Amino acid sequence: MAVSHEIQLRVEDIHISFGGVKALRGVSLEVKKGEIFSIIGPNGAGKTVLLNCINGLYHPQEGKIYFEGKEITKSKPYQRARMGISRTFQKIELFKGATVLDNIRLGRHIHLKTGLLSGSIYVGKTAREEIEHRHFIEREIIDLLEIEHIRDKTVGMLPYGLQKRVELARALALNPKIILLDEPLAGLNLEEVEDLSRFILDINEEERWQTTCVLVEHDMGVVMDISHRVMALNFGEKIAEGTPPEVQNNPQVIKAYLGEVEDLYATRR
Repeated sequence: MAVSHEIQLRVEDIHISFGGVKALRGVSLEVKKGEIFSIIGPNGAGKTVLLNCINGLYHPQEGKIYFEGKEITKSKPYQRARMGISRTFQKIELFKGATVLDNIRLGRHIHLKTGLLSGSIYVGKTAREEIEHRHFIEREIIDLLEIEHIRDKTVGMLPYGLQKRVELARALALNPKIILLDEPLAGLNLEEVEDLSRFILDINEEERWQTTCVLVEHDMGVVMDISHRVMALNFGEKIAEGTPPEVQNNPQVIKAYLGEVEDLYATRR
């Protein structure tokens, strides 16, 4: 997908503290429609806290957040989901006793339009809606992520790498305009990292999806390979932002990660 000049997500000078700890201090960013915007930083830098503010799990004490020109600072998570903001989590948040298909279906609940009565009867409009959602899941998501062979398996019985793929599938079931990916590659082996990186590119580039991605990730090789722009945080403050080469060679970023000036890209796997 070609990156637009349109600003889809804007965060303005947000501050958030937990007790005496300042998790974010005056962080601002702009994400353009169609780009892969990555957020990097050492552990405890505030990356996940920032994603939690964007999708409404946390509300900053200061600052504002805008999505497609509308202020959403005080909107609830389900309201942001309806606007098209989807999310995966650093720790897998799936229903382990349910099947892959049932977990993915849960991501479509925000799009259900039928009422309680028609839903309980399951005829007419309700049946047609169910068929429509099922076709979307099967033709678009299951095929894209290559999980046809596990669609009826219980999630808790699957290897970790496939569970990560299922969580991405559930986030896509929302049919999002923008997807927040919190360390999607953590804990994966090299082959799984390559597969999931390819899926992220497909979500961003394929005409069917063309989804903006905000990626929090520690794998610098992947970040530098697939991102349009990168922002670096350290101790809750933004220390750099720019193209991957610009951030990769920024002395403050290198010092934050390594404590000395050397090629950050050398840390790749």
